[in-house]
Order: sequence, then structure tokens, then C-alpha cells
Amino acid sequence: MMKSFICGETNGPVLNNLLLERQLPDVLQNLDGSFIERPADWTRRRLEILDLLRREIYGYAPAAPASVVGQITENQADALANKAIRQTVVIEFPTPRGKFAFPLTLIIPKQVKRTPVFLAIAFRPDIPDLYLPAEEIIDNGFAIATFCYNDLSPDENDRFTKGLPSFYPRDEQTGWGKISIWAWAASRVMDYLQTRTDLDPDHVAVIGHSRLGKTALWCGAQDERFATAIANDSGCAGAALFRGKSGERIEAITRVFPYWFCGRFPAYAEREDALPFDQHFLISLIAPRAVYIGSAAEDGWADPRSEFLAALAASPVYRLLGYPGLVTPDRLPEPGTILQDGRAAYHLRTGSHFLSRSDWQIYMANLRQDQR
Repeated sequence: MMKSFICGETNGPVLNNLLLERQLPDVLQNLDGSFIERPADWTRRRLEILDLLRREIYGYAPAAPASVVGQITENQADALANKAIRQTVVIEFPTPRGKFAFPLTLIIPKQVKRTPVFLAIAFRPDIPDLYLPAEEIIDNGFAIATFCYNDLSPDENDRFTKGLPSFYPRDEQTGWGKISIWAWAASRVMDYLQTRTDLDPDHVAVIGHSRLGKTALWCGAQDERFATAIANDSGCAGAALFRGKSGERIEAITRVFPYWFCGRFPAYAEREDALPFDQHFLISLIAPRAVYIGSAAEDGWADPRSEFLAALAASPVYRLLGYPGLVTPDRLPEPGTILQDGRAAYHLRTGSHFLSRSDWQIYMANLRQDQR
């Protein structure tokens, strides 16, 4: 099943044994059974993993459109106490069934040139929002690009007949689920951000909470233009390992939210050990770029331990590519732990399932550190 797991950067026996207990498939073992030992071989393996996750869990998305256009429809020059510019941008692109468009909000601090950006996939269009402390983000020197996921496809079992998916044909077994739809939309926003001379296209972090944390990971895994992917309390089908997971598992998530995934994924309910992958595969696709996984100590449904161990299990790919993955002492994290010394970062805060102000402060500190 596994060649080896050398966990974290300390090679400690405690964490190594915890991973061995999960009996995870080896992320560095090719489908033909051979093992990757050279960085040059990762490109092939990465494509294998992408195809595997598209086929078995998230679904295949359409190719990127031939063109993406952003039209500024509102411009407020004195936003947030005259510290920022706020714009509404309509993102438009062609599809097989005509043009599709959705709104994007941009907030850009006035005193920063070539601004790094948080692309926040949001539950609501409101700014500020309880998950998006806009003024604090601006004050820390970051721009915000945000869109509401329901503007692409409503978070309901509409059989893919509303919004963006209605503009594309879809295979019932392997076609895109809604996580993949929302992630694909974030890449269309990135298409537009690349055209802005006032933003820094090399420092864009995609961020989401809960189901949108799953979305941010899947977006960052596929689209290598994102410098960082941040998943806050993303849990099952996000950052958390399936094997050995407590709280939400495949049976529960696919019974309540089958439309988040492709049609093949529910077949693994109560059969996690039959999965030909686990979620450290997803995290590994972001390497050698930065990934940040945030957990909450009281969020048992998401299972912080399994989120932490997934970051640890993806670390061999970072090391293969010449970068530290998750740098951690040889023990499970306690509430208040912040691990930011590697390309795979992790924190465990006190409290429950929420994208909090303290989470944002930690993420911003980490991105400032990465940009030095």
C-alpha cells in the first residue's frame, strides 16, 4: 500500500505512526506501481492525480473559455473611510449555449501598488460580511476580490439546470459537481485579475470556508496561477483525510449534498478504504506553491486531526520538489498552535466552525511572510 511516510520535517515516530495507522495510498506511487524519486517525474504523477480526482470525486469541468471580459459597472472612489476603491465588475465569457456573466466585487487599498489579492469565494454578496472583515484586510495591504457562489450555481439539488451548469452539457457520472463549478468560476476571476495592472497577479490567494474551503483547495489544485490556496474548516472532501476520519464521512455528505460531487463519488459511502486516493493527494497538487489549512478545535464534524494529518501526508511531495512541507514538532497540535515555517501551513484555533477574524489575521501574517 505504502512505500514509506517520513512525516513533517522532524521524521518523528509519533506522527509517523499516526499516519501509518490510516493506511493511506502513497502519493508518490504511480498507477503502474513504480515510485517517484526525481522532481522531473512529478509532472506525470500530478496529471494522474488530477484525472483521478476529476473522475472519482469532483467531476470534469469544461475547458476554459476562449476569452473572459470584465466590465466595471460601479466605481466607488472613497470606500472604507476613503482608504480604498470599491468596484463592481461583471465577468463575462462565451459558452456553448451563449454568454454567461456573474458579478465580482473588488476592493483595492489606495496606498499599495501592485496589490496582493485574496480571492474569497463567498456565501453572500455582502461586504463587509461576518466571514469577510474587509476593512481589516485592506488595512493590512491586501486587495479583495470576491464573488457569491450562488451567482454561479445555487447551492441546492437543482439537477444542474440553473445558472452556469445549464450552459454546458454534463455527464451524470463524471461531469462536474458544484464544488468543481464554483472552483472553475474562481479561475475565470483569475483570468480577469491577470489583466489588471494595479493588482499583483503573482500573489493571489484563493480562500474559502467550509464547503467553499473544499472549493478553494480544488481550485488551487487545478490552477497553478494561484500562489496560495487557503481552506478554512474544510473537513470532509476538503483537507481532511477520509480514512480514519471522525465526524462527517462520505455517506453523510453524499446523502445530503450529492450535487457537490460527480455521480461516481457516492459509491464510496462506507467504503473509504476502497478509495484509490485520499485527500493528501488533493493537497499535494498545490505543491510547490503554498497551501494553508485552518482548523477549529471544536469542529468535530470537520475533524481537525484528519486535516492536520492530510497536510503532513502531502509533505513528501513538497520535499521531493525541494521545499519544506508541513514543519511540525512530533506531536498532534493543541489549540493555539500555528505552524507556518513550511510551504504547507496549518493552525488550530480555539472555538467552532467559523471563518473568524483571528483566522484572517493568521492568514494575512502568513502571506506577508511568504512575500518577504
